[in-house]
Amino acid sequence: MSTLSSPTPPQARWRDPKRWWWLMSPAFPALVWLNVLRYLATGDEIWLWISTLVVYAGIPLLDTLLGQDRSNTPEDQRARIESDPWYRVLVVLFVPLQYGLTVQGAWVAATQALSLWGWLGLVLSVGGINGVGINTAHELGHKRPRWERWLSRVTLAPVAYGHFYVEHNRGHHLRVATPEDPASSRMGESFWAFLPRTVFGSLASAWAIEAERLARLRLPAWHWRNQCLQAWSMTLLFYGVLALWLGAPVLLFLAAQAAYGISLLEVVNYIEHYGLLRPRDAQGRLAPCDPTHSWNSDHRVSNVFLYQLQRHSDHHAHPGRRYQVLRHFDESPQLPSGYAGMLLLAYVPPLWFRVMDPRVVAHYGGDLGRANLQPSRRQRLLARWKAAAAR
Repeated sequence: MSTLSSPTPPQARWRDPKRWWWLMSPAFPALVWLNVLRYLATGDEIWLWISTLVVYAGIPLLDTLLGQDRSNTPEDQRARIESDPWYRVLVVLFVPLQYGLTVQGAWVAATQALSLWGWLGLVLSVGGINGVGINTAHELGHKRPRWERWLSRVTLAPVAYGHFYVEHNRGHHLRVATPEDPASSRMGESFWAFLPRTVFGSLASAWAIEAERLARLRLPAWHWRNQCLQAWSMTLLFYGVLALWLGAPVLLFLAAQAAYGISLLEVVNYIEHYGLLRPRDAQGRLAPCDPTHSWNSDHRVSNVFLYQLQRHSDHHAHPGRRYQVLRHFDESPQLPSGYAGMLLLAYVPPLWFRVMDPRVVAHYGGDLGRANLQPSRRQRLLARWKAAAAR
């Protein structure tokens, strides 16, 4: 029977081919937790390093082997797939597993005779999951149901970065791909220069956003309705309970894993908009954010681990759109690898510049006057690539 004569409704014929693959994201904290339990059972500290090897070697290798998936959900199927509760359950499931691992990790740090090697592996294991947890909070924080937005802030508590909820939603999304945005990196700016700028700039921005909101309500900035203070209070409560249970020295472990988790978020921020710039019109108004203002990647494995965060252009165009229906755009500039593969490049600035600067130049057709350039290197970059074009 031909497709045209089939009585089956179109929506019943199409199934998400990645439906079961999305389980990889909530499975990640569960598997890391199992690694910690394997350490407790065997005493072998190598178990505390498995997740770090997966992040920096395993996922990039799988991205290379399995390639890219540029398929989009059919438009007539989008509403059905987006409303399917299965996908929301997978996001929510990450949170109790994340908290369980963090509590278990804190207990191990406080009670076991770890070597420095083992302690560092534990920091990277727990901090890595809490860093990935910021992406879970990112997915939840953009959604309309109030309980999801509250759960977003709960998810940020273990990594002590609750103000991200304020700055990302009401700061970054307005200023993305501009010199004023602390979370948009500039061509010629190394990750190590970007990191303090974005951490302190995002903190200051979040506080200013909340202070302005509260002023409109005729309330002081230091008020219990300040969402930054609410989020930081969750961290203080969580850390305080663990310190009372396990002793004050556990705070060193909690601070170290949080610092690493924050660095994972910010290296992803560094990758997402590097060198990209939204133009202004004659009146100084910013152009709307479009698919050309984010670096994208369709590498399969990184995308299922990160709720398709790598389809970042569609996210900026439709922040409330759920991860399972985010779209690929041909006009979006493409990364040579998934985010996991780009992390190590970002840590080594000469390699990063060698790989990514030519891509920025190509994206703008050789006209770097249209790119977001690091002010201290602007003239050098313009001269260098002008000479390269002449050659």
